[in-house]
Amino acid sequence: MKKYFYLIILFAIITASCDIKKEQKANTEQQPKKPKNIILMIGDGMGLTQMYATYKVKKDNMNIARCRHIGLVNTSSIDELITDSAASGTAMATGEKTRNGHISVDTAGKRLKTILEVAEANGKASGLVATAAITHATPASFIAHNPDRNDYEAIATDFLDTGIDVFIGGGLDHFDKREDGLLLTDSLKARGYDVMTEKEELLNYQGNQLAALLYAKHPPKVYEGRQDFLEKASNKAIETLDKDKDGFFLMIESSQIDWGGHDNDADYVIQETVEFDDIVGKVLDFAEKDGETLVIITADHETGGMTVTGGSLDGENLEYHFSTGHHTPLFVPLFAYGPGAEEFTGIYENTAIFDKMMQVFGFENKE
Repeated sequence: MKKYFYLIILFAIITASCDIKKEQKANTEQQPKKPKNIILMIGDGMGLTQMYATYKVKKDNMNIARCRHIGLVNTSSIDELITDSAASGTAMATGEKTRNGHISVDTAGKRLKTILEVAEANGKASGLVATAAITHATPASFIAHNPDRNDYEAIATDFLDTGIDVFIGGGLDHFDKREDGLLLTDSLKARGYDVMTEKEELLNYQGNQLAALLYAKHPPKVYEGRQDFLEKASNKAIETLDKDKDGFFLMIESSQIDWGGHDNDADYVIQETVEFDDIVGKVLDFAEKDGETLVIITADHETGGMTVTGGSLDGENLEYHFSTGHHTPLFVPLFAYGPGAEEFTGIYENTAIFDKMMQVFGFENKE
């Protein structure tokens, strides 16, 4: 009898042990996977209408539609209903609202640490790509600290005080044709950067620290000869940063959607947005294959108050109206793909983008 009793006890212990292991496995599987990399893609000035027009032009086949987690973002700055790119860039980069014109400083001029700087402090590689001068408001907000977004030469100097691994865009004159006579490209080389000034050089680059200043000021429009710059720059940035075993943070900005909105030029807006969505497709392909990359696609604000007022169902002969030549306070969409994407649904302030990136990266604080 005792023999059977012990067998029953042994069976109960084994069963309980298996149940505990199953529960532990289930709990592990329920834990959201944290991304190793984050790629933040910003369509400057890109609101829902800009996206809708692009959606119709692309025959209802936008790459952004591959994302299943969608949010709406409020963009107002700390004391104005309508933001500029500096204040909105700062909000996304630092999690703090500030005044229009400020680059990652608070209303008192105090430096605010950015997600790029936090990523660096946590051992990750970092990069910036823009279809504007790299010193322009949005990219500058992730790396520089200045109460004046137009102080381009001082912003360029801030690049020397960081550990950024890759930056690609225009703005060479802000580094080398300066009022103080300094040649910051020499300073970059002294810090170990490979400095590049010709787009053709990008294709064969195999190094780890790249400062590609490919235009004196801003790159041209898509239809004025920029061609595949954004694709080459984005691909090279990802390829270079992906060498870091600890992961990376990369911000890619399609800068000139905004400029088309300011000009009330629908063709300009749509061509820039089409290109942006094409690059989104390339980035999503990388993220899908990689499995450890969170892609966030959003805008800093809407520009132009753009609406579609007519056209055919197949997207031909669309008619447009702009209500302003400036920014508007409208919600902008956010799309997320990859590990952590579920955190980005709902309606929230632009500062929450920083908070959510910190959360999914697993960074406890920004100090």
